[in-house]
Amino acid sequence: MANLEYFPYKSPRPHQAEFIELVQEAVTSGENVIIEAPTGFGKTISVLAGVLPYAKEMGYKVLYLARTHRQMDRVVEELKEIRKKTPVSGVEMRSRKELCLHNYLREYTSDAYTAMVVCKNLRKAGKCQFYENEKKKKAELDELTHFFLESPSHPAEILSYAETLEICPYDVTRLVAHKADVIVASYLYMLNPSIRENFLTYLDLDYSDLIVIFDEAHNLPDQAISALSDRMSIHTINRAIKEADEYREHEIANFLSILGRGLEILFQEKLSERNVEEAPVQPELVFAHVIDVLGFDTRWLVKTLNEMVSVGDSIREDRIEKGKPPRSYIGRVGEFLLLWLSLIGRDDYLFLMSRSGGLSLELVALDPSRALSFVKDVQSAVFMSGTLTPLEAFRDVMGIENSRLKKFPRMVKRENALVLVARDVSTRGDERSMDTYRRMSDYIVEAVKFIPRNVGVFTASYEVLQGLLSANLQVRLEETGKAVFIEKQGSSSKENDLLVAQFKAHARANGAVLLGVMGGRNSEGQDYSGDEMNGVVLVGLPYARPTPRIEAQIRYFEKKFPGKGRYYGYYLPAHRKLVQAAGRVHRSAEERGSIIILDYRVLWRNVKKDLPDWITEEMKPVDLARMRLYLRRFWTKP
Repeated sequence: MANLEYFPYKSPRPHQAEFIELVQEAVTSGENVIIEAPTGFGKTISVLAGVLPYAKEMGYKVLYLARTHRQMDRVVEELKEIRKKTPVSGVEMRSRKELCLHNYLREYTSDAYTAMVVCKNLRKAGKCQFYENEKKKKAELDELTHFFLESPSHPAEILSYAETLEICPYDVTRLVAHKADVIVASYLYMLNPSIRENFLTYLDLDYSDLIVIFDEAHNLPDQAISALSDRMSIHTINRAIKEADEYREHEIANFLSILGRGLEILFQEKLSERNVEEAPVQPELVFAHVIDVLGFDTRWLVKTLNEMVSVGDSIREDRIEKGKPPRSYIGRVGEFLLLWLSLIGRDDYLFLMSRSGGLSLELVALDPSRALSFVKDVQSAVFMSGTLTPLEAFRDVMGIENSRLKKFPRMVKRENALVLVARDVSTRGDERSMDTYRRMSDYIVEAVKFIPRNVGVFTASYEVLQGLLSANLQVRLEETGKAVFIEKQGSSSKENDLLVAQFKAHARANGAVLLGVMGGRNSEGQDYSGDEMNGVVLVGLPYARPTPRIEAQIRYFEKKFPGKGRYYGYYLPAHRKLVQAAGRVHRSAEERGSIIILDYRVLWRNVKKDLPDWITEEMKPVDLARMRLYLRRFWTKP
């Protein structure tokens, strides 16, 4: 029987008590658990109610990890509800930059490492008044820490109080985190090895002290790969040469000039063909020219790179002292090339030369499970999402041992869901043409006419989106009387948030259409309630282009999981993106919504088996005329 001491609502929804009991059993027995539960289930409150009784009793720290600020804020909201019923404390960690009042750090830092260096140096030099004030206002700091332990709060609330007292909000947050029952943080706090070690060391935590929750865990494979990968552009090397000249580091300037020349020759050799965007490179070749010219051996190479890192630290300190941006290109090149050198011989990394963001060297991690190596040492880890089918594949790819697997049934009522699959269009490479894009546009425009208020249109890629726009889709959609919003590739979070807010606002008027891509932030990270998205049109299957990195991923998985390489590395990630985008429609069992999929391959058995029951049970093959008929019936019935 589930312990509902930390469940703050009147009564659990269907299956919530079962979810809570499963989590309670897993954390008590020191097991991991992988759970798929549908959108609208109430996973956040269920998992908190599941872990807190044992965590509080035994003194474990609950570390709740999410991908977006929106998801993290939701955890704090649930902790506030629990606090009304039962004492619980919690705090949401953000980056130093977001929790800093010092203008220099806010203006000049962009990454976690630079922010840490700047913060350390400002304090050391006595140039941070907010840190200095903490010594004078010890009583106020203790009082504020106690206040936030009594009341789980959003970062903005901590920032506001700390600003009033002119003390450091980041320090307040960390002091609360020391004693809090629950710490809410970004995946990066545990996926990035160096950030993880700093984080746990500061809080004086051992892995065995932790119960870790991974929310929206379908994101983990991509997020883990990203956290373990790195890239550096040739532009950075050129800037490092100028920096070396400026600081009279002539030996370093000479080394970098010769290294850069060798890389230019290598790039010419590997990427000379116009349509080649990236190419694998034998990692030793990156150093071949500089070793040849200077007569270095590996020992001298390592010594030089370590010296560059040390010089880089000194340059950052000097620039902070002078009030300049605290960067060092020399230090960055040294750090990247030391990492590159250390990974030579590893089969779980791909060494690339690419045109991405200018000519670049890239270290591409191939094994996401490496980022979760610490899980074996924690008391328990919970992985949950609405899109983890098949659970065994997720367990394998992420290397999660000693785990229970559980899939909870659909919540969406059959009468509230309509899933239609066009049987005459597809985004298969050999079928893409202007004629296909026109036929797809016909489907989209007709769907928008019948679906009331807001509609999302998510495509397999930006290339497909551009194809639809070339077929005059935007003009045709505007003629329906609905506003059209187009997701921009590379736009900032702030720009995108504004776009989505404007789109949602139209749900209270004539409605709007949001055009974006599957796997993007608007098809996965956003919540749309009520009329904010009554239907989605999914254009194609989002299979990745067969680039060298994709092929390397497939080969790596094939070696690790014989017979499953292409499935784990190519097909399954795309199917999960499709399901995530489809899930934007239903946020509760009562919400009605229609899903139109413009790709007949979804009807194939090898695709269908990866889709949840709430999609497959309602799936109907259609042509344009039958789609109109089904949509008219669905949206006119009471």
